[in-house]
Amino acid sequence: MADTDLEVSEGTGNVYADLGYPDAAEMQRKAQLATAIGRQIKALQLTQREAERRTGIPQPKLSGLLNGKFRGVSETKMMHALVALDMVVEINIHKPANDEVGRFELTVEGGGAS
Repeated sequence: MADTDLEVSEGTGNVYADLGYPDAAEMQRKAQLATAIGRQIKALQLTQREAERRTGIPQPKLSGLLNGKFRGVSETKMMHALVALDMVVEINIHKPANDEVGRFELTVEGGGAS
């Protein structure tokens, strides 16, 4: 194997931002929500048809969402789906600390049914 000069750069933690997507923060949140939905469906041992009935997301759209195609599903719909799958979704609004600027942050804890 020949020696080649590879340029390596550290990622930002958001692959969508690293790829230059203009809506990178939203895409990152949707990816987190989709992952949580998939984990909960698996933990509850639901078929996609059963998950469709519980979440109200049509099976083809649910399948796409679980495969990373979530552009046609709102974050709100995804949060409602998590509630329908027996998860707790909390939104915490507060003033930023010190010189922080406003931001939208999503934290997903744990995974799957308890």
